[in-house]
Amino acid sequence: MGVKSGLFGCYYTCPFQENQVSEVYSGKKRAKWKIQNEPFWFSGGFAFWAQVFLIFQVLFCVVGVVSGGSWDGVIVTEADFQALQAFKHELVDPKGFLRSWNDSGYGACSGGWVGIKCAQGQVIVIQLPWRGLGGRITEKIGQFQALRKLSLHDNFIVGSIPTSLGFLPNLRGVQLFNNRLSGSIPASLGLCPLLQTLDLANNSLSGPIPPTLVNSTKLFRLNISYNQLSGSIPYSFTQSSSLMFLALENNNLSGPIPDSWGKLSVLNLRNNRLDGRIPASIGNVSSLSELDLSYNNFTGEIPSSLGDLPNLVAFNVSYNNLSGPVPTELAQKGSSHSLADHCCILLLFDKETESGKRSQGWPAASKAAAEKGVPPTASEVEASGETGGKLVHFDGPLVFSADDLLCATAEIMGKSTYGTVYKATMEDGIQVAVKRLREKITKGQREFEIEVNALGKIRHPNLLALRAYYLGPKGEKLLVFDYMPKGSLATFLHARAPDTPIDWPTRMKIAKGMTRGLLYLHNNVNIIHGNLTSSNVLLDEHTNAKIADYGLSRLMTAAANANVIATAGALGYRAPELSKLKKATTKTDIYSLGVIILELLTGKSPGEALNGVDLPQWVAQS
Repeated sequence: MGVKSGLFGCYYTCPFQENQVSEVYSGKKRAKWKIQNEPFWFSGGFAFWAQVFLIFQVLFCVVGVVSGGSWDGVIVTEADFQALQAFKHELVDPKGFLRSWNDSGYGACSGGWVGIKCAQGQVIVIQLPWRGLGGRITEKIGQFQALRKLSLHDNFIVGSIPTSLGFLPNLRGVQLFNNRLSGSIPASLGLCPLLQTLDLANNSLSGPIPPTLVNSTKLFRLNISYNQLSGSIPYSFTQSSSLMFLALENNNLSGPIPDSWGKLSVLNLRNNRLDGRIPASIGNVSSLSELDLSYNNFTGEIPSSLGDLPNLVAFNVSYNNLSGPVPTELAQKGSSHSLADHCCILLLFDKETESGKRSQGWPAASKAAAEKGVPPTASEVEASGETGGKLVHFDGPLVFSADDLLCATAEIMGKSTYGTVYKATMEDGIQVAVKRLREKITKGQREFEIEVNALGKIRHPNLLALRAYYLGPKGEKLLVFDYMPKGSLATFLHARAPDTPIDWPTRMKIAKGMTRGLLYLHNNVNIIHGNLTSSNVLLDEHTNAKIADYGLSRLMTAAANANVIATAGALGYRAPELSKLKKATTKTDIYSLGVIILELLTGKSPGEALNGVDLPQWVAQS
């Protein structure tokens, strides 16, 4: 069997007569088998075995095609192949990221084409952020009937958003922010029944907002900020039963605010031309956690009802024409800055200036295939470009791209000396816990990566596993862990109703789990925790204890670790000798564990003085 190259691809020849079996491999005809002259089955001993031999020869030819690397077994449909060709033709690719998009279509559905994912031969994901792409988005994108996600953010794409994008029945996410798109927002986007997230921020879109944009009953996140949109806020936005995040900031919107907002959690109307009074009925939106109405033309007083919002954590009405006092409850939640703690992980890296937009066209991040080896070997999923970010995965069932992570909706779970922890919900519903480490307290990148890769190898049933880490283009550092739905042991103990006691087997199970986890840290990986509290003991869905925040001291500077030790005693977990030692040891860890077990047994918090004594002394005196 030989392989010859030809104008249309590869021509495979088998060691028998050409008029018997031949195959042509090309972009037009996938495989064509031709058996001539003799019938497939005829009698006779020699003839029978000759036919068997012929069948084996054919099979060997097929194996040759596969081993030759030309056929991957998964073929993109003709309609999607034509649409991909049209899509590429309309784009400008100065850095050659689309070189893998060949003219034959082979490899498109087996990972050979950058940014393409398929299911059963149909394209379901087009994901090409940070690639430096220019050009336009073709109207033929409407041919991808199975497309679920379109992510082209942080490029230089111009022109209008294709109307045909709204005719895709399976579309769930559209991320076109940070481009140079112009024209109006197609009303047809409201026809996508499964659309969940739509982000068109930081473009040059103009005209009114289509009232049909929120027709999808699945849409929960809409960001069309930093454009040139005009007109009023459509009343239909207030009728959405699913919308939770709405960002309309930095546009030219005018008129009053609608007086009803469904189940919104975040509402950002900053820097528009909105006027009138702030509706008191906004105080009825109990789910609202962040409200930014700054830099508008609102008049009148701030409704006192806003102070009754139970979940409101950030509020901004600065730079308006308001009068009267600020309700006491709101004064404690006020902020003079844009909201950034509950929106998108990406925005945590890219803070807007007061008058400017986010910089367009980030340098492209090159793609690298994930190494699938024996766990827990790290695999690099997103490798950095000149100044791009890098995401590194360890073993685990959750594999996601940097794009998925950075565009996840983020909700603050807590803050510590080391940084802020977010609950990140990705577009497909995957939830992870993300710890963003404070800047300027971590070691240099080379030393940091050595240490964090070592931490990524640690696996024990009672230790919270590090699943991935991300290094941002400006030195940002994220650690990604499994999300623990039951939260911390501290919350489990102290934030429950009085009539819901914890049974003793559960308490014993938690105590044993903590002890086993700490024993493994000390004896197997030689790690001192140094700041063990009930707040960093987490519980999974089966109430198994998992120690978190171990080994973080190895990622930090000496000054940062000294600060942690100095403040550790504020909650009552610090061993008395730490005031002299200035350095945590296995013994100080065990002391902290003992305090947590006392907390678990008594239900008392070590942070509360009990008749002027700490928890261990109180237990000793009882």
